Amino acid sequence: MSSSIESVSTEHRIFPPPAEFVAKANISGRAAYDALCAEAGRDYAGFWAGLARSNVLWKTPFTQTLDESAAPFYKWFADGTLNVSYNCLDRHLQTQAAKVALIFEADDGKVSRVTYQELYTQVCKLANGLKSLGVKKGDRVLIYMPMSVEGVAAMQACARIGATHSVVFGGFSAKSVQERVVDAGATMVITADEQCRGGKNIPLKPVIDEALAMGGCEGVRNVVVYRRTGNAVPMSAPRDVWMHDLVAAQPGHCEPEWVGAEHPLFILYTSGSTGKPKGVQHSTGGYLLHAIMTMKWAFDYHADDVFWCTADIGWVTGHTYIAYGPLAVGATEIVFEGVPTYPDAGRFWKMIQDHKVTTFYTAPTAIRSLIKAGHDQPAKYDLSSLRLLGTVGEPINPEAWMWYYTVVGQSRCPIVDTFWQTETGGHMITPVPGAIDLVPGSCTLPLPGIIAAIVDETGHDVPNGQGGLLVVKRPWPSMIRTIWGDPERYKKSYFPEELGGRLYLAGDGSIRDKTTGYFTIMGRIDDVLNVSGHRLGTMEVESALVANSLVAEAAVVGRPDDLTGEAICAFVVLKQARPSGDDAKAIVKQLQDWVAKEIGPIAKPKDIRFGDNLPKTRSGKIMRRLLRSIAKGEDITQDVSTLENPAILEQLKKPN
Repeated sequence: MSSSIESVSTEHRIFPPPAEFVAKANISGRAAYDALCAEAGRDYAGFWAGLARSNVLWKTPFTQTLDESAAPFYKWFADGTLNVSYNCLDRHLQTQAAKVALIFEADDGKVSRVTYQELYTQVCKLANGLKSLGVKKGDRVLIYMPMSVEGVAAMQACARIGATHSVVFGGFSAKSVQERVVDAGATMVITADEQCRGGKNIPLKPVIDEALAMGGCEGVRNVVVYRRTGNAVPMSAPRDVWMHDLVAAQPGHCEPEWVGAEHPLFILYTSGSTGKPKGVQHSTGGYLLHAIMTMKWAFDYHADDVFWCTADIGWVTGHTYIAYGPLAVGATEIVFEGVPTYPDAGRFWKMIQDHKVTTFYTAPTAIRSLIKAGHDQPAKYDLSSLRLLGTVGEPINPEAWMWYYTVVGQSRCPIVDTFWQTETGGHMITPVPGAIDLVPGSCTLPLPGIIAAIVDETGHDVPNGQGGLLVVKRPWPSMIRTIWGDPERYKKSYFPEELGGRLYLAGDGSIRDKTTGYFTIMGRIDDVLNVSGHRLGTMEVESALVANSLVAEAAVVGRPDDLTGEAICAFVVLKQARPSGDDAKAIVKQLQDWVAKEIGPIAKPKDIRFGDNLPKTRSGKIMRRLLRSIAKGEDITQDVSTLENPAILEQLKKPN
């Protein structure tokens, strides 16, 4: 457990929400936000109970709100029953059956629209098909699908019949799939022949075949295959079934399976510090409530919004803000199959223009790559429909924030910089856009009912202005319930005894501003550098580098150093061609001096390496563990099958 983390950067720019935004906002003005927080402070359980009764449709109303008797295995609304698919689809059929639920844009640009009535029928047919193959309440179904209407329908169909789904990102290797099938005890896999990304067809069904042949997967009775491209893939009867054949004769109504609020809705695997993936298990009632409230609070959802979250359904962002949250509030949303740079770096901006997107939610990594690929591209498109921007996945450095705010949002759209995790189920700390002044790089303040704090390694609060460990002091409805099959690991990972066993440990370092109390995330605890006794968050060094006009993107890691204990190693992507020789040495010196000026000499990188890109998964996440291995000169033994660009590793191994 780390001791206090120093913050050596300052950010003084403040951007209040526009008056016209505030006037129409669901939480309008700071006083309204403060009133909600005060209400939660007065009666915590009553606050959440009131929201659950007024926002979620219950088959059996709950009488128990929060059960802390088996802490940290908390239960919310435990004696209530409901169905998530009913809350996402059936509830809208009387009022807006003809409203478009999903606008699907394929990789090649073809657009299709699906109404709530059509999505309901599609989900019910698939749910009936799954039941015909023997899938029942409590069974686990592994989903390995492209971004598609069918992917969302598969998740909803599982929820409808009470099966627990586990979605695996369609870029993971056969070995990764096999590990998840075994750990979850899956009895069925839903996949596709291929997926289309960036003008290429990428096989999915052959990966499933390879995974299931590895052993330990004997429990899988059927593989349901969505025909996306129509290219030939091996099908093994009677195990393998085409989705279109399965649903052809099924009725368009499927009675929902009413489940208890604590019924496992899904298991989502996230990487841990050990090799074994962690199966994060989420509940039904509490998770759904938080998905709905964050759509209304953080995204300020209005009925005429066109909402676009660019995440993949294989990540928690795609669960909460594609498959469930937007549908539960009756939104029209975009589902996008492709990548932001195909056929060119204007793809996102063209789609915002074409579909009149009002709310755009993407990752800082995507923003930085788009700055590099075409910082002038947004000006070529009509982005006037936008009213709210959001970021997710990691802290956004201030300079990328400013570009996003001024160039994409034209200085009129608030940015919700959302801090949350797979384990939290939904947003935790983020500006409520109609109530909170924005500061670039800060996720600002917790949502109402989220009791976040910063503590030292003994669990005691630290004063504002001093860095420490980010914790949540009270359980909240959408929190992780356990690690699937490993409750001891759950307790040790998230409620460590060193902190008293009752504080949720987020695993991130953070600091609160002395004046505003705003939170700034300083990076993962294991991404803290100890340089000559100073503990520095990698995020701050990265932000300083990216603030230089030459730099498009940067990732910083530590490596052992005899003199300073740990040395800072920076991997940098420039806005120009990758330099070599004396040019490279000159730019290294320039950037080292820049960081020393921006932060202080202690933060000056000892080693700077240039690459055409950084090693990223297909979702855009930088693989920092690989960079640590490169910085230390170690052989890379980790699985690199999920990388979009494995060849970049060789480039980064070479010192300048």
